[in-house]
Amino acid sequence: MPSKTTPSSPTVAVFDFGGVLVDWNPRHLYRKLIPDPAEMERFLAEVTTRDWHTVQDHGGDPAVATRQLQALHPGKEALIAAFYDRFDEMNEYAFPEMAALVEQLHEAGTPLYLLSNAPNLLDPWLRGPARERHPFLGLFRDYVVSGLVGHSKPNAEIYELVCRTGSFEPADAVFIDDVLANVEGARAAGMTAIHHRTPEETATELRALGFAI
Repeated sequence: MPSKTTPSSPTVAVFDFGGVLVDWNPRHLYRKLIPDPAEMERFLAEVTTRDWHTVQDHGGDPAVATRQLQALHPGKEALIAAFYDRFDEMNEYAFPEMAALVEQLHEAGTPLYLLSNAPNLLDPWLRGPARERHPFLGLFRDYVVSGLVGHSKPNAEIYELVCRTGSFEPADAVFIDDVLANVEGARAAGMTAIHHRTPEETATELRALGFAI
C-alpha cells in the first residue's frame, strides 16, 4: 500500500507592506499641509481619491497622473504634487510589534520577501531611504511592487512573480496580508496565507506553521 505524503510546511515568509508592516496613510502627510481636519478629509475624499491613486498601484505613471489631476483642480497643484513627491512621509510609522516579528524571523534564518500593491516609486524608496527610517525593511531579500511590475494582488501573476523572484515554489511560502481578497488570491496561487488582523494572531499562526519565533 503506497504511503501518504504529508505536505511540507512553508519555510519562506512573504509580507504585505501597508497595513501590515507600516501604517501607510496619506493623512500623515496632509496633516502637515492642510491644518483644518475637515478640509483635509474633503481633499482626500474629493481630489486625491482612492480610485485615483489605485490606478498607479496597478502600473499607472505617477507623474502623468499628477499632471492630469492638477488640470482638473486649479489652485490645488502644490497639494496634488505632494502626494507622490512626498510619498515617503505617508510611511513614517512602522508597527513595532511587526518589525520585531520580522527581526525574529530573520534571526531564525527565514527567507523574507515583500509583496505590495503600491506605485512604482515605492521600490527605490524601499531599497534606499526606507532602511534608514525603518531598518527592519533591510532584512527582506527582495521586494515586488505592483506598480513597477504591471501586476497586482489578488491576480495570480504577481504571486507567481514573487515566487520566481525568490526561486521558491508557492507551497514553500506563507503570505501575510490585511486584505482578505489578497489572502484568498495567494491561496488560489498555491501559497499558505494568513489574514493579518493583529500582530499577536499573526505570530500565533506562524508558530503553528512551524516558524521559530
